[in-house]
Amino acid sequence: MFEKVLIANRGEIALRIHRACREMGIKTVAVHSTADANAMNVRLADETVCIGPPPARASYLNVAAIISAAAITGADAIHPGIGFLSENADFAAAVEENGFTFIGPSPEHIRLMGDKVKAKEEARRLGIPVVPGSPEAVGDIAAAAAAAREVGYPVLLKAAAGGGGRGMKLARNEAELARALPLAQAEAKAAFADDSVYLERYLDRPRHIEVQLIGDGNGAAIHLGERDCSLQRSHQKLLEETPSPALGDAARREVAAVAVNALERLGYRGAGTIEFLYQDGAFYFIEMNTRLQVEHTISEMVSGVDIVRTQIEIAAGNPLGHRQNDIRLCGHAIECRINAESPDDFRPSPGRISEYHAPGGLGIRVDSAAYQGYEVPPYYDSLIAKLVVCGTSRDECLMRLSRALDEYAIGGIETTLPLHQRLVANAEFRRGDYDIHWLERLLERDRRSDAA
Repeated sequence: MFEKVLIANRGEIALRIHRACREMGIKTVAVHSTADANAMNVRLADETVCIGPPPARASYLNVAAIISAAAITGADAIHPGIGFLSENADFAAAVEENGFTFIGPSPEHIRLMGDKVKAKEEARRLGIPVVPGSPEAVGDIAAAAAAAREVGYPVLLKAAAGGGGRGMKLARNEAELARALPLAQAEAKAAFADDSVYLERYLDRPRHIEVQLIGDGNGAAIHLGERDCSLQRSHQKLLEETPSPALGDAARREVAAVAVNALERLGYRGAGTIEFLYQDGAFYFIEMNTRLQVEHTISEMVSGVDIVRTQIEIAAGNPLGHRQNDIRLCGHAIECRINAESPDDFRPSPGRISEYHAPGGLGIRVDSAAYQGYEVPPYYDSLIAKLVVCGTSRDECLMRLSRALDEYAIGGIETTLPLHQRLVANAEFRRGDYDIHWLERLLERDRRSDAA
């Protein structure tokens, strides 16, 4: 087992990884920007290294600085966390070339699944149904229009090199496509340094279903059930739950079997997630995330499997410690992403937290690096906490979540807590009757009502 792990990330996920390492008797190294000098993960780590100024490109995306920090501190391995360099194949390769262990999949698998066009080709090869779309990137309006006519309008333009809603544009006809293509290419270039975009058919009311997977790198793999991530704004997830209220047992078994089979055929190592759109009883591959997911927490709550610990054990060369028959998925779990944003228009709200009180009680978990007096910096993602609640049933989980949201107090900045309180009280959501466009329709109705 490793003696020392460098955590190449920040915030709540860096603290989550630190805790897993500490429970395994592994020392940690926290790298940080100058803006994060007082972060909780930095305070708790065994060693710390400042790797640059606040902008991510000069710190958390600075490969040379991170590798140097690992060398200086004598780390055995590097955990990339979530975001930043976690799905950067060149970084994973550089870690291994410099004699460290990368706690994640092989650079080859990261590279394969990081190109969304190639990933769809691989999904077809692995027998996974995909959303009808262009077989390759579309570089100009002629190619885009030809592909759109074959696929059928409306279509979505999507960045080939990344996700998270960046570079994504909807076109309902050729005129809209001509306007949307250069905008999508410019957004993709700015976000991923690659302006390649492809298109696929737009589904009007799909659910976003993903399967949590773990492979040992030698052809064995397990799943920890599916997650429903359909509650989104601008293609950004706000709330996730497991199991999905939209799936019956047969559909649940179907999508898990397809995903596990794909991982086994890939010979994939570590944690990963295959994501699908689900509409009218059919599943369609979207992408594969070759990293830990923000919402891994709810899969841990219903399975009892520590996914981060399992990542570390597999990277250290240990066999997969669970067989599928060992996994018992019990109860229901929901995660609310608490962002430092206005709950009305989602404007970022950085600043000093003047009050902080996390909820507690049976079935309540809070993953957060925030504390009273903490200064939320303006340079990074606005996620400051994840409120995770589980219960024996979805109804119990919702009641417990409502209570926990009422208890949660964060002062000095705006947060999305009031939005989550409102969502959990909504009758349609409580029935499980929502899709990936539902929240935006709800917010649009509110805007029209306020304007009337």
